[in-house]
Amino acid sequence: MKQAIAYYRVSTGRQGKSGLGLEAQQSAVEHYCKTNDYQLLTEVTEVKSTRKYRAGLYDALDLCRHNKAILVVARLDRLGRDVEQIAGIVKSKVEVKVVDNPHANRFTIHILAAVA
Repeated sequence: MKQAIAYYRVSTGRQGKSGLGLEAQQSAVEHYCKTNDYQLLTEVTEVKSTRKYRAGLYDALDLCRHNKAILVVARLDRLGRDVEQIAGIVKSKVEVKVVDNPHANRFTIHILAAVA
């Protein structure tokens, strides 16, 4: 069984407190992991609206490297909206799976980020 770390992000404190958006992300990631034989080791949740440094995201990436796990996100925009930031993540030696585009590889993720 492969190992995974989930990363969830919402943009506002109100969304974080209400669970708006988080439940949908969690449900999508959990379903993906169950149907694709991934053991979900832990979940990292971040409530932050910024294009700058996201401590939770980098904590999740460190956990992936430490556990030789993949990073699973529900949607690409949960990683970020900045193509340079996403390119850095793609280059980071951590495999990323995007649930709403499960066949995307590093190259495809980079292209999708550039288009977005």
